[in-house]
Amino acid sequence: MGHRTNAWGRALGAPLLPALVLALLAAATTPAMATQAGQQTMAKAPDGAASGARLQLRWELQRNVFDAAAPKGRTQARLIVRNNDGQPLPAQGWSLYFNSMDELQTGAVGSGLVLEQVAGPFFRLRPADGFKGLAPGQSLEVSLLYPYRIVKLDKAPTGPYLVYDAAPDTGVAIPDYALMPVTRPEQVDTGDNGLKALVTPADTYRRNARADVMPPAAIPPVLPTPLQLQAGTGTLRLAGSATVSAPAALATEAALARTLFGAGGAAVKLAVGTVAGQSSPEAYRLTIDANDGIAITGNSAAGVFYGLQTLRDLMPLPGTTEPALPVLTIVDAPRFGYRGFQLDVARNFHGKDTVFKWLDLMARHKLNKFHFHLTDDEGWRLEIAGLPELTSIGAVRGHSAKPGVRLQPAYGSGPDPKNASGTGHYSRTDYIEILRYAAARHIEVIPEIEMPGHARAAVQAMEARYHRLKAAGSKDAAKYLLNDFDDRSVYKSPQMFNDHVVNPGLESSFTFIDHVVAEVVKLHKAAGVPMRTIHMGGDELPDGAWEKSPASHARMRKEKLETTADLWDYFYDRVDAIVKKHGLFASGWEEMASRKTLLHGRHKLIPNPRFTQRGFSAYVWNNTVGAEDLAYRLANAGYDIVLAPVTKMYMDMAHNQNPDEPGVNWGAYVELDDVYDFIPFDYLKNATDKARIGKDGLTDYGKRRIRGLEATLFTETVRDAQRIDYLVMPRLLAVAERAWAPDPAWATEADSGKAAALHRTAWSGFVNALGQRVLPRLDLERAGVDYRIAPPGLLVEGGKVLANHVLPGLALRYTSDGSAPTAASPLVSGPIAERGVIKVAAFDRNGRPGLVASVENR
Repeated sequence: MGHRTNAWGRALGAPLLPALVLALLAAATTPAMATQAGQQTMAKAPDGAASGARLQLRWELQRNVFDAAAPKGRTQARLIVRNNDGQPLPAQGWSLYFNSMDELQTGAVGSGLVLEQVAGPFFRLRPADGFKGLAPGQSLEVSLLYPYRIVKLDKAPTGPYLVYDAAPDTGVAIPDYALMPVTRPEQVDTGDNGLKALVTPADTYRRNARADVMPPAAIPPVLPTPLQLQAGTGTLRLAGSATVSAPAALATEAALARTLFGAGGAAVKLAVGTVAGQSSPEAYRLTIDANDGIAITGNSAAGVFYGLQTLRDLMPLPGTTEPALPVLTIVDAPRFGYRGFQLDVARNFHGKDTVFKWLDLMARHKLNKFHFHLTDDEGWRLEIAGLPELTSIGAVRGHSAKPGVRLQPAYGSGPDPKNASGTGHYSRTDYIEILRYAAARHIEVIPEIEMPGHARAAVQAMEARYHRLKAAGSKDAAKYLLNDFDDRSVYKSPQMFNDHVVNPGLESSFTFIDHVVAEVVKLHKAAGVPMRTIHMGGDELPDGAWEKSPASHARMRKEKLETTADLWDYFYDRVDAIVKKHGLFASGWEEMASRKTLLHGRHKLIPNPRFTQRGFSAYVWNNTVGAEDLAYRLANAGYDIVLAPVTKMYMDMAHNQNPDEPGVNWGAYVELDDVYDFIPFDYLKNATDKARIGKDGLTDYGKRRIRGLEATLFTETVRDAQRIDYLVMPRLLAVAERAWAPDPAWATEADSGKAAALHRTAWSGFVNALGQRVLPRLDLERAGVDYRIAPPGLLVEGGKVLANHVLPGLALRYTSDGSAPTAASPLVSGPIAERGVIKVAAFDRNGRPGLVASVENR
């Protein structure tokens, strides 16, 4: 899910350039990681052989090649290996391991070396018979051919390490590894695909110019936009300390209210009551009166909580000398009951404190569903009583010569099993803490257990359990086994795995699923937090899976099933029964509600008629070309739908194809305005007539099946918490706006000219609110959110440089000597008349610089 790689996605843009190289290198090999791994294994090389820690690696994208065999392009790259050790790298007896997010052509790769695929996206380079060794000070080149055009440098090898045959359990990390600059035309060539290679500062200027800079008094006072806001006359002066009155049932909300007041307070009354005209339990009424103070009434405690978040947004920024609040009345309720954020902790692990931080950010922006992606091929992150291997093996990544010890490295986690991004899990106590923390903020945690694909961590852990117990003579060794040892099916997942699927032919698979669901339910009960649903995966089962499994064929004969598509239905029929037994309804990715079939010889997903009345909730990511209406077809067929479109809501997608933009691009590039412009009930409103042909709209019945929206972050390229900040904020604020607020006027206006004018006004209000109030509040509160500060737009016109920013209100500073701007550089106060290389960056309220834009003004 969300982690797909395909030729269509690869063709969306151009490679990254030098500015990102350093960022990628820093993220891929932090000093702490390199030092730890190097100290662990520095002395392990055989006598007289070079230490891997003293090898130097450089990866270079050489050119993109377009021919009849690859009309959309493929990429030729090279790996340069230099021996900086005093000893030679031997002619035999070693292997160089690394991860690659994309496929590589295996076999002979030059210099007497051979490239082999170990498993999935894990490769090794080893000497062939003709390799002569590498003397001190010498270099060699390895040719790497990618079958598709490389657009982002995240496809470069990551986490390289050396293993000697004489010490097969020891991996020697190679810290001196860098990506070489991508600047030459042949490196950014897009062929005749009609794609723009780069976004220039002038392009950015024109895009930013779609919004106007607004004076503070004209900026919308609250985000997400409330249903009704009636402004009064005058202000409520904040002086003295806050006095909060609330019933005992609102003790948590009362505590929050007290924290909102710094320099001055007011009288605050909180109550649960009836908000006239609003049926949502999350509805609230907020009044600010110059004499009577502040009153918030909610249809429930959640409504009161969201009223307090609105009050937070209305508060003067920290440091205001004479703090006051405007007199007004707000009546508000969310558009959708489901307003979600998904965090993947399986690909790269992120600890409990990071989860707490994002729960806080969700709460203050009125998001209420935390989709917790806990398991995948590359990691199982939740302790399950009775199945210790799930975390002792499935939550640990690192090098091992023996199978069944730990998972292989992934996404650059390297050889060290102590690497914090590769290894880690939540204990039962941790998970209970997370549940309670979320519940206090009126956020529902929806855990995800991936199946039947994306299950390699579980499959390997349960196989290790089987071998351990079998060796001990246990009769229950196969009780939780997930794979058929006689399976000869031929398949490959988008992540290149061919051994990662739960087998529905084994009764032990369903025993495992039942045990895991039961234990997760127990954790929610122990936390005192009700559990309504569990996300049961369902995405990306590769074609060919189960087809040559004796166990699956036996199941098909027993159940009178004709095809593996029928076996899929059987599998989720059983899963649904397990989930219902525990008092839950089943959630899953769109494939769980779909039937795989053929139309004119091509694969197509259609609504699965078997499960329409089961209460399944399907999360639909696919709105790519040809599938723009899939969510609507599923909703029209009767499925409950959460909209998570990749081209609008996937936070792991890079903002654009430019050098300093990290992230993936298999589905789209997603800028802030792409998220803001999403129209939930009319994906195709602004599409061409051709794109609309054959596509279904959303019926009135289907509209009632749309539960809400979800922002999604998969973490293949996210190894540290700061990168989460960069990719998610401020795009998550646009998701919050779309999920809470009604359709803006521009979204329903039929006249294109009027719609454009309405959009400009609304978009201007949104970005000015972010730049002048919302993000500065985070800065001044020292909230620790290193949100993305985009590069300014620059346009040379009439001998002067014009500068603007997507977020009006952020300070722009410049230099004219080619150096990077600092917090002491001059402010941009109008057109820049200086000559030379003009560099401009935006700065937050704490002086943190954003990405630098550069132009030459001759």
